[in-house]
Amino acid sequence: MRRALLTLLSITMMIGISQTGCGSDSSGPESTGPIPGTLRVGLIPNIAPEQQQAKYGPFAAYLRKRLGVDVELFVAADYAGVVAALVGDRIDVAYLGGLTYVQAERQVKLTPLVTEIDQLTGTPRYDSAIVVRSDAPFQKLQGDIVSAGRSFAFGDVSSTSGSLYPRIMLSEAGAQCSVRKMDECPPLERVLFTGGHDATAQAVLSGKVDAGGIELRILRRLENDGKVPQGALRVVQQRQVQGYPWVMRDALGEPVKHALVDAFTSITDAALLDLMRARGYVAIGAPDYEEIRQHATRLGLLATS
Repeated sequence: MRRALLTLLSITMMIGISQTGCGSDSSGPESTGPIPGTLRVGLIPNIAPEQQQAKYGPFAAYLRKRLGVDVELFVAADYAGVVAALVGDRIDVAYLGGLTYVQAERQVKLTPLVTEIDQLTGTPRYDSAIVVRSDAPFQKLQGDIVSAGRSFAFGDVSSTSGSLYPRIMLSEAGAQCSVRKMDECPPLERVLFTGGHDATAQAVLSGKVDAGGIELRILRRLENDGKVPQGALRVVQQRQVQGYPWVMRDALGEPVKHALVDAFTSITDAALLDLMRARGYVAIGAPDYEEIRQHATRLGLLATS
């Protein structure tokens, strides 16, 4: 009887030691904290939505493995759709432009997580550019493009590098862009919104408009992919922009924030980083987007009420 009791006690102690060891393993899902069983990730459609969905498949796979949770990708038809999904608690984490983020933070409590180190600039900032056809006579904004009879294409109205910063550059060159009517920017005769950077590139390339605002690294990617002939579009002016923020809803809590920041800053796979147009990731905070808040308010792209 005593021998049986000692054997049972030994087995119980071994099980306890085994469970303690498993609980301290920081490489497993237990280390991620209270992350939802399914992490819902939203993406702004800075290229065609169906292409954006497919592009981020490997990233979703990385998060599944790193965090030990299921990952669902959501791409809306436009930028406002991603904000609406955040507000409606349909997604947990989102990849937003800077302008979209400062618009969204007025409707839902958000925590900025990280932004990418840009492959072209080597910093957490990237370039917004105004482009024309290479064979066009335009050399500068003031007097050449910002003049009577010219036409201009923005991307999505909530795009930072396709709408806000091109509007800043046009305004500094003398355009009187309306804060009430986004498609009025005299002396430009005609202003249109294409909905995306790839569509803006095609609008300029086809001669539909004289010039357009586009994210420079997307233009370079379009050229590399053969969707825009190399050298067909020429940059007449550009401006650096604070990088796209990855954000999460505040309701997820600090443990989830730390797990997500760690997941991003731990990416070392060169192919995955190239896919995401990044050299790596750095942590960010709300103050990093103060310049965008100020410009957006001044130009009517951020409601003051």
